[in-house]
Amino acid sequence: MAASDNDGAEPTQGSNRSSAALIGAAVAAGLSCLATPVAGVVGAAAVFVIGALGVLLAPLVALILFFGGGGGSADPVSAADDSLAAAQGDGKGTLDPDQVPEGLADSIEDAGKTCTQIGPVVIAAQIEVASGWDPAKVGPNGEKGISQLPPEVFTRYGEDTDDDGDTDAVDEEDSIAAQAKHVCALAGQAQALLDDGEAIGEVLDLTLAAYAVGIDEVRRAGGVPSTNAAQLYLAQVRSLFAKYQGLGGPPPSFPPTTSPSPASPSPGASGD
Repeated sequence: MAASDNDGAEPTQGSNRSSAALIGAAVAAGLSCLATPVAGVVGAAAVFVIGALGVLLAPLVALILFFGGGGGSADPVSAADDSLAAAQGDGKGTLDPDQVPEGLADSIEDAGKTCTQIGPVVIAAQIEVASGWDPAKVGPNGEKGISQLPPEVFTRYGEDTDDDGDTDAVDEEDSIAAQAKHVCALAGQAQALLDDGEAIGEVLDLTLAAYAVGIDEVRRAGGVPSTNAAQLYLAQVRSLFAKYQGLGGPPPSFPPTTSPSPASPSPGASGD
């Protein structure tokens, strides 16, 4: 599809990103549809139907390109392909620092190097799903901070990453580093299941499912469980890959960051 030539003007970067944002929304919507109860039953035989995403979303993307991308994007077909490829990919693409709160890009990049199975795009997408980047969020079971790790998980993996003399789940850098260690530990267990023939699928999908519902559920299912909890989490995280690779629209706004008080460390947190 060629860009409109009625005025000979070059398409702007903003219009390109607008089309990418629309396509990213289509990816998110299509992935969410895959996580409905019906899709869960249909997808059980194939573990997770991510491989068919392009076929399932083709009509929706075509409509977006026709109504939203015509004349505005230099190559909307390429933008659609890139967004779909990101959603289907391994999350190891280059992180767009403009898509994360100021000052956290380096921490997320470092977290993405904790193990070979997980990249920074995965870490960023998980944080958005967990807290929407709200460092003050408190979960229903005592989860704190932007990564929303269960207290016992943060106690296991939390360390004073930023050398401020405190280990606290409300500290963004401590939270991100603990999240990376947790997800990498799950990735190692998921890889072991694949190596032993106890599960089928992609290591990233198994890891994300284990993050959502536990590695024991993944083992029992022999792959990604067909439950809403497991498949919806995969859909939510994968739908954000394009955004954090810089394909999903202009930089967002974020809740203000909060610095934890040195006088009130998180109960039970340790750096073992």
